[in-house]
Amino acid sequence: MTGDIPNLAPVTVATALLRAGVPAGEVLKLMEPREGLLNSGQVASAEVVSLKQLGQDFQLLLKLTMDNGRQTTLPVSSSLPLTPGTSVNVAQGSADTLTISVQDLQKAATNSLTSIDTRQLPAGTLVQGKVLTTQVAAQNVAQLAGQSPGQSSGGAQLTNYRSIVILLNTALAGTSLTVDSPQPLRVGSLLSAQVQNSQALNFVALPNRLDELALAQQLSTQQSRQGSLQGLIAALQNMPPPAADGDNLSPALRASIVQLLADLPDVPQMTTSKGVAQALNASGLFMESRLLAGLNPTLVPDMKANLLRLVTQLLPGLPGNVSYDAAAAGNTLARAMPSVLRSAFGTLGLVAPPSDPINFPLPPRTLGHPQSKDDLEMLLKLAAGAISRLQSHQLGGLEQTRTHADGTQVTTWQLEIPMRNAHDIVPLQVKVQREDTPERDEHADAPAQEAREREKLWRLELAFDLEPLGPLHVQAQLIAGSIASQLWAEREGSAELISSELGNLRERLVACGLNVKELECNRGVPPQGPRAVLEQRWIDENA
Repeated sequence: MTGDIPNLAPVTVATALLRAGVPAGEVLKLMEPREGLLNSGQVASAEVVSLKQLGQDFQLLLKLTMDNGRQTTLPVSSSLPLTPGTSVNVAQGSADTLTISVQDLQKAATNSLTSIDTRQLPAGTLVQGKVLTTQVAAQNVAQLAGQSPGQSSGGAQLTNYRSIVILLNTALAGTSLTVDSPQPLRVGSLLSAQVQNSQALNFVALPNRLDELALAQQLSTQQSRQGSLQGLIAALQNMPPPAADGDNLSPALRASIVQLLADLPDVPQMTTSKGVAQALNASGLFMESRLLAGLNPTLVPDMKANLLRLVTQLLPGLPGNVSYDAAAAGNTLARAMPSVLRSAFGTLGLVAPPSDPINFPLPPRTLGHPQSKDDLEMLLKLAAGAISRLQSHQLGGLEQTRTHADGTQVTTWQLEIPMRNAHDIVPLQVKVQREDTPERDEHADAPAQEAREREKLWRLELAFDLEPLGPLHVQAQLIAGSIASQLWAEREGSAELISSELGNLRERLVACGLNVKELECNRGVPPQGPRAVLEQRWIDENA
């Protein structure tokens, strides 16, 4: 399918509105009425932060800047798709409406690109974008201009659908493009297209690539927002006790904090198979799957659900905080929260700059430390960063779940569990991979069931920093009852100690019914690189 970039004159929107008898100004409806937001005759500058299509209307998030410099964010609905980055002047018509002048609409109409600079994007360049809006262009434009649908001034058939697409790659990443197409482009979908010339794109059908693009986009966004879990937990542990001086925590917020801390597993619990299973189940990795199944995630311990509950309890307390800054809090939410949370609060984020592919384990990342024990705004930032870290692990697992050219299916789960070790918090990062190869011929020498079982390969990676051993990394793989493992310790004394205990570990594994093939401890860190572990086989499958 080919998409054309229309030649839109700067006055097209304004002229069409006037011909249709629409008042001299676009009316924006506030999602929540705000009495006295602007005084009579007062005009404020506004910038469109995000755009979302809802049926035939559009939901915008505006950032208003008053004459005194005060800023606030407002969700509004509009009949026109004003793209992110558009700047307009608004006045308040009533408690639930804002108006934009026709002159500002003329400027806004030019904000979305209507041609491609082939010096920046030569013919043949592959561009990728996300569809923000899609409308029936022939009917809408014809009605606004006072014409019959399907006719133009030249008698030619108008293009059926007009969409606004935000570009995700190349030098134009983050800018919007107006595209006409013979078929509707699904709102929210990701597209790949090849530049033909300054006015035409050729859409490329790459469903697998589109899935990878969606994951890469979300993953890079979450990685730029994530923060280490121990930073939040340390801040929660240092909150003032009830009735102490400076205590501004509501009972509901304090209950959420107590619940979150109480659900943290300790090291003794992680030494039993039942305890490990409970910790994995409560890690937050499965919250979305429970929701899809119609289950209530609050009925079982769940780290992600606890963090979301904490955020909802923090938000009402912010305006009462003496250090509360509305603009700073809005900026924190827009930048720090995962997309699922921003959607819930009606705010859609812009495309973040791409980052490096995710590695395992995720390195520690500090978002900052509260300046005082009652700095709820910083606590919100830490909580949002912790949610993003959990989501980074989830997306990292999805990114590594794929089918190779030989038909081998690799499924990956990645998560992080904060453990209590005395007064310290030790984050345990876990990655589990299952590798399924195509079934062998049932007429082979070995029985078919045995062949299928032999091809089921499991890999496990653990990374944690437990005193006094220091940073440790474990890699193990299991196939057909045989296990092999390599360990890495960064401290020399720890490597020697672990090496001396490998005999005891081997005996315990054998007692569990496993055939131990290899067991080794090295000093340092495991080799890094794309698929470094996937390409490595420690077990001779033919042995």
